[in-house]
Amino acid sequence: MKVFFPVLLVCLFASATAIGQSKSMKTATPDSTKAIQVVETACGMCQFGMAGKSCDLAVRINGKAYYVDGTSIDEHGDAHAKDGFCNAIRNAEVQGKIEDDRFKATYFKLVKAPSKKEKKKNSGQ
Repeated sequence: MKVFFPVLLVCLFASATAIGQSKSMKTATPDSTKAIQVVETACGMCQFGMAGKSCDLAVRINGKAYYVDGTSIDEHGDAHAKDGFCNAIRNAEVQGKIEDDRFKATYFKLVKAPSKKEKKKNSGQ
């Protein structure tokens, strides 16, 4: 009995570690043969007013919003943070195609927002 509990703890710890490892995003590397677009991205329901049952990642291309397949809202930070997708529209570099009224992402990378200092410099002040 003394051996059972330590072995059980080791097994639980090992399985939790294996399950908890993050998967590498399949949208992390761009295809050098395809153009990269910079698009607006946010929560489809909260920021783009799309129909849905939960907060899901969407992109806006040429004024039309599409839900995204290939990456999720949770893979890019806390959606409900101050600068999260439910509270802010951000920019992203993307590759993919629109199919069945959804954007099938093969590459997705958030573009860092310029700092206040950079904004001031670029505005000529």
